[in-house]
Amino acid sequence: MPTRREFILSAAGTAVLLSVGGCAALGGVSDNAVELAAAVTRVFGDGMRLVAVRLTFRHWVDAKTLSIGQFKVAGRTITGLTVSNSEDGRETARGHYVTLALNPYDEGALLTVKKGRPANKPANAAPAKNGPGKAGDKGDSAPTLKAAAAEVNIGGKTVQTSAVINQVFDDFVQREYADKQTGKTVRYNLFAPKNIEDGKRYPLVLFMHDAGVTGTLVKAPLYQGNGATAWASPEFQAAHPCFVIAPEFDEIIVDDTSTASPYLDATINLINHLQTKLPIDGNRLYTTGQSGGGMMSIAMNIKYPDFFAASYLVACQWNPALLTPQMKNVKWWITVSQDDAKAYPGEIAITEKLAAFGAKVARADDWNAQWPAADFQAAFDKIAAQNANVNFVAFAKGTVFKTAAEANADGASGHTSTWKYAYNIAPVLDWIFRQRKG
Repeated sequence: MPTRREFILSAAGTAVLLSVGGCAALGGVSDNAVELAAAVTRVFGDGMRLVAVRLTFRHWVDAKTLSIGQFKVAGRTITGLTVSNSEDGRETARGHYVTLALNPYDEGALLTVKKGRPANKPANAAPAKNGPGKAGDKGDSAPTLKAAAAEVNIGGKTVQTSAVINQVFDDFVQREYADKQTGKTVRYNLFAPKNIEDGKRYPLVLFMHDAGVTGTLVKAPLYQGNGATAWASPEFQAAHPCFVIAPEFDEIIVDDTSTASPYLDATINLINHLQTKLPIDGNRLYTTGQSGGGMMSIAMNIKYPDFFAASYLVACQWNPALLTPQMKNVKWWITVSQDDAKAYPGEIAITEKLAAFGAKVARADDWNAQWPAADFQAAFDKIAAQNANVNFVAFAKGTVFKTAAEANADGASGHTSTWKYAYNIAPVLDWIFRQRKG
């Protein structure tokens, strides 16, 4: 449920007044009115989705008098109803707020809109030699967002949402950093932990997006998937309060020739700059990214082997010949799919190289992306028991696909489908945060 800050920021706007006449409309609660209807969103592995509607009533509403059947949301399936007397959504017997939970996988729930293939690049075209382009090439492929809106019917009366509550997403602020060394300006999203204590220093997570988010829409890395928001969620922050930064790069940052753009150094310089301004623990800096973002993480580890305490690498690759013996002590968790024709063999080659340098590598090729949390925990415990500094996990063939259409799709579906699940594996994220420099 959204925080007080989320609700205040998002709900500032024109209130919608809807009188609900008579006791029948709300199961015996008379003379109530909907003061505000707000669409509630949450970011999933495949993008932002409309997941609920929050109704604010002018008068008390008794939970015992309400049922899901008294409400309808156009085109959506209501899966739950919660009454609360606080903006944090905590369930109470009576309150001014009614939240209608919606099936997040309803048709039309997904708000993130990916840009289509350029007209000069037909769907059946062979992948470019250097993937999406060469490092340094300007790009404009960032996805956009549909407006979050819903229509609610209450006792025959209809109300439109007029506000939006973006859970976690709205807790990020947008900043710019002009790097004198490279001449690059890094536009980024910054999340700060709540209730920062005097004298205490906090970890920092750097999330870097894939090539499909390249552009100038600074918030795109936040709504394209949950690679950034997973670390800022209330659940994760309760256990691991930390800073999170998610840059938006306007050019290809790495390519399939294992070349990186000057944004590599500019981003490292940004983190160094932030350490002079914020209470960041320099011994607990973490990097992660999917596809091109993971490749950039590897490139950073090569050039700055002592900078990060640990890295979470998702569906990525790099030329193993570029790795150095001093990297034998890196602390990496790698997640990839056997359906990923490039990243799967690419990461095998990387781990073999690190093992040759003396790294301890643990490997599992039988994970299922569809597992419930308990199965992920059991599988994690098994590999973590080996106490390796490099952990390689592959989703077994076919498990990253929910439908036959996904499995039979042309192109890189096995690659991109990995991103939907990688940041949902709680024990892996916890493992990253247990690592410290030294």
